[in-house]
Amino acid sequence: MLDGLLTSLDGILLGTLPYVVMALCLIGTIHRYRSQAFTYSSLSSQFLENRHHFWGSVPFHYGILTLTAGHLVGFAIPRSVLAWNAVPVRLYVIEVAAFVAGLLTLVGLVNIVVRRLTDSKSRIVTSGIDWAVYLLLLSQTVTGLGTAMFYGWGSSWFASSASPYLWSLVTLQPDVSYVTALPWFVKLHVIGAWLLIGLFPFSRLVHILVVPNPYLWRKWQMVRWYWDRRTIRRAE
Repeated sequence: MLDGLLTSLDGILLGTLPYVVMALCLIGTIHRYRSQAFTYSSLSSQFLENRHHFWGSVPFHYGILTLTAGHLVGFAIPRSVLAWNAVPVRLYVIEVAAFVAGLLTLVGLVNIVVRRLTDSKSRIVTSGIDWAVYLLLLSQTVTGLGTAMFYGWGSSWFASSASPYLWSLVTLQPDVSYVTALPWFVKLHVIGAWLLIGLFPFSRLVHILVVPNPYLWRKWQMVRWYWDRRTIRRAE
């Protein structure tokens, strides 16, 4: 009976939930952009308090972007990842790099949460959805680091197990058998990722879709400073 219940839970959380949250993400994102375009940003509070913002935002973004890129590579070209990992030294390099990125993410995220808890101005502009996203991100980071520590060589099992599972969802032929045998700790990490996607359109994470990419290729600009710096510093 217990085995049947666990199998049903696996089917719901790993087979049905992904489609529910993806539909919610797509519809919610479009609706928010059409009805509340002004909120389609990170709603940054950097101007409220900048020093702690730096030590939270910078390591968090470097870490999370590296991890996201790694997951995307493992999903898109799993065979190449496995071929890369066939050489032990290269496997160690990718595992250590991912772990360091996870630590950067954790350090940045903890700083962000502490800042929003201790700074009254930042706390006021933090919504309930923001706190839910922060908790999920903390959970994802901790379970990701825990997976790396206790269930090593994650890049290899992601390419051999998680990638086929994700591709089965993309082709509308969900096959959860690829991941049902994984430890519950790892499955918690997978389910948390789906929940984050479901919250995406209702949080400040939507700013990912409106990153000012043109800054990468536009012509450089010259900025001239006409104020007396010494006068401004004395005024501070």
